[in-house]
Amino acid sequence: MSKKVVLLGPHPPPYGGVSIYTSTLFEFLKNRDLCLWTYGDEELRGPQVRFMRDKRRELVPLVLREGRGARIADCTHFLVEYPSALVPLWLILKRLLRFEWIKIVHDGSLPSRHGRFNPVRRALFRLAVGGVTEFVAVGEELERWLREELRVKQKVSLVKSLLPVPHLGAEVVLPADAEAALASYLRRGKKVCSVGAFIPDYGFLHVAEAVERLRREACEDIGLLLLDGDFAADERYRAEVLRDREWIVVLKNVAHPNVFEIFRRSDAFVRAFGLESYGLSRVEAIWCGLAVVATRAGETRGMLLYDFGDVDGLTAQLKRALSGGRGREMREWAARYQQEAEENLRAITEKLFNEVISDK
Repeated sequence: MSKKVVLLGPHPPPYGGVSIYTSTLFEFLKNRDLCLWTYGDEELRGPQVRFMRDKRRELVPLVLREGRGARIADCTHFLVEYPSALVPLWLILKRLLRFEWIKIVHDGSLPSRHGRFNPVRRALFRLAVGGVTEFVAVGEELERWLREELRVKQKVSLVKSLLPVPHLGAEVVLPADAEAALASYLRRGKKVCSVGAFIPDYGFLHVAEAVERLRREACEDIGLLLLDGDFAADERYRAEVLRDREWIVVLKNVAHPNVFEIFRRSDAFVRAFGLESYGLSRVEAIWCGLAVVATRAGETRGMLLYDFGDVDGLTAQLKRALSGGRGREMREWAARYQQEAEENLRAITEKLFNEVISDK
């Protein structure tokens, strides 16, 4: 008898990279009886879905009821990346119920944060890492860190988080309120889009400063659209980014299918996050035909690169992106990434269901 397979993780909204990954993977695999244990800002219902309004309180009873002997693929942040007091209980349940814990590590900031853990969190982290059955890293740097620096004894696999997008080519009609909010942005001579959150790590201020320089130096009407995932916020930082920049438009918690429509109406995309593990939005922008300017973190192939915080470098690369002439190159990269996304889906399916899927 085959094992019950569970995908544990967030579901949008908010629209962060992990929640998009979880929802996309479930959409592809739900017909294979994959179960989804999830949480988020909006309740999700379905025959194979268990939604938790309070994940820390409801997870333990859910595992007791339905976790015995299961194979649980974990995309949460509160057991390894930000280990909580739930870790010891989770490991006791793992031993009692004999479930497998496949930890999919998404957080590219973990290697740099790990050294700053306080003694309690460090102890919880060591306990959690030791209890994992098998690791899946979504990027090369995370894989290297697990193998070479943490030196974990368990198997570590690299399966990047890029998956095919079911609605990529679909015709999308944006909600009326989104169209109204975008009106001033769409009237600009050039349009630059960026995805992230209003905290310093995501670099919105760097993007705003670069666009401001190009507006001044080229005397060109360039607009900036910031798509705010709303999973973290620093109001002082937000105010600094937006101050005296009426050419910036902010949209919050944009549904994933709508993001592609917005990308198609833009001229360039900037991903300014310095601690990227993979960077789904970078590739999604390429799929929409955009020139991508990005930090040297996560996925970088086919992109115009700069170092996080280097506004001079960002400005120069953004100027190149807006000059055009990279259409053929972007189409070639888009096709390559599409092939890799399909390979990733096959690889993670094999991992979750512990089987080998042959090429058709």
